[in-house]
Amino acid sequence: MAVTETTPLAAPDDAPAAPVVPDEVRRRLSPLIARDPMSWVWTAAVALIAATLRLVGLAFPGGKVFDEQHYVKHAETFIDRGIEWNVETNGADYVVHPPLGKWCIALGEMVFGRNEFGWRIGSVVAGVAAVVIITRLARRMFGSTVLGCAAGLLMALDGFQFVLSRFALLDIFLLLFVVASFACLVADRDQRRGRWLSALEEGRLRPRFSVPWWRIASAVLLGCALSVKWSAVTYAIGFVIMFVAWEIQIRRTAGVKRPIWNGFLDELGWVALYTLTTIVTYVSSWFGWFASDQGWGRHWLRDNGHSEPPVIGALYNLFKYHRDMLTFHEGLSDKHPYQSWPMEWLLLGRPVAFHYTGDAACGAPQCASEVVLLGTPLLWWSFIPALFAVAWFGLSRRDWRAWPILGFSLLGVFIPWVFYPKRTMFYFYAAPAEPFLILAVTFVLGVVAGQQARSVSVLTPDRPARRRTVGAVIAGSYLGVIAVCFAYFYPIYTGQAITYASWWARMWLGNHWV
Repeated sequence: MAVTETTPLAAPDDAPAAPVVPDEVRRRLSPLIARDPMSWVWTAAVALIAATLRLVGLAFPGGKVFDEQHYVKHAETFIDRGIEWNVETNGADYVVHPPLGKWCIALGEMVFGRNEFGWRIGSVVAGVAAVVIITRLARRMFGSTVLGCAAGLLMALDGFQFVLSRFALLDIFLLLFVVASFACLVADRDQRRGRWLSALEEGRLRPRFSVPWWRIASAVLLGCALSVKWSAVTYAIGFVIMFVAWEIQIRRTAGVKRPIWNGFLDELGWVALYTLTTIVTYVSSWFGWFASDQGWGRHWLRDNGHSEPPVIGALYNLFKYHRDMLTFHEGLSDKHPYQSWPMEWLLLGRPVAFHYTGDAACGAPQCASEVVLLGTPLLWWSFIPALFAVAWFGLSRRDWRAWPILGFSLLGVFIPWVFYPKRTMFYFYAAPAEPFLILAVTFVLGVVAGQQARSVSVLTPDRPARRRTVGAVIAGSYLGVIAVCFAYFYPIYTGQAITYASWWARMWLGNHWV
């Protein structure tokens, strides 16, 4: 029979068969949840709740509250001179934190003016952005839009994050950049695993070369975190270890010989690029200092009779400045009424009062108005059992999500602070750990509600419907209790005038909270 254009040609008997990827390998390399545009509608709803709560009454209390007196002052001199400037001595100001957080505050003032709303709006934006990121991150990690929204609502209703989002301090920006950097690494993990799966399906031994843009974005954001506070350095180390470990695990799943050695060699260059990108981003945040001749220590070499070559001299002067800053931080041991130790933070042993007055008018003989940095108590106290549960899931079910959640929670709450037992420390130092603590609770809620069936070694998809219903009711009830608890403490998060008796009723731990 003649072969025509419409006659299909039979494949030769010796044609290679399409490679078959085992179902278990395919499952491990596939993302936990598919793209769903509708999920952004729910994310926007959570963001709207967070933004509304944070914007209402933002300009109260008036004036510079707590450490706003330092950071707002520096933000305004950034606008005027590009550097921190001491208006009292009419000279450069010696500061011990990098500049990016103060630039974020300054941006709000440039748009809305030098007033309470102007210098606090940047924190609101950072706080709401963190809520959006944790919502999307939890959705990706747990394979559920419902759990993603639950994580976002928990952060939106956390008094700790709420108060930080309403004042011009640095820690909310540190929190934002750390969780954003981590979220990019999780997206990079999914993307890399997808490329390996495609390669296996096509019969190739490894994916074709591609630039890991999510990983580079993570490095930039990590550099931004370091440009707010140096305490992000522990996350810098942890993130590198984490993505190398993930790459090794990908190769083990794909059946690559010697996955540890192979993964280490393959990722060595990317580790170098990640580190270099982080450092370059950090140094770039000092652009105002480099552009000025009046910054603190800007010409230390020249002022001390040494040669100061271009570029190299400026970098050495910045290094000298940083060495002095490190000496200050290591020797900071002054007593403070609101200082606390890492072991107290999850217990809410010593919150920080930003504002207090007994002269507020509430229609009673004794009134009080306070803004206190205090996590929603029932939420923060639930972090402790949640961390133990996550550790158990990691050990018993070998769930990949357990270790970054547990590790980065402990990095923010205990490490590196335990190595400086004499240093003055405060509860708000736990800020970068808060998103991971939220993820720990969300993890447990997902297990209870039976929403993690597709995860590696977690729940089985044939879980009885009744069990899922009961779990969903328990998880929903927990969210409701957290919302009620937040509402109860709302007056002392916002400085509302209430009776002294009402104020004291909210001091659950008595003098520890006063």
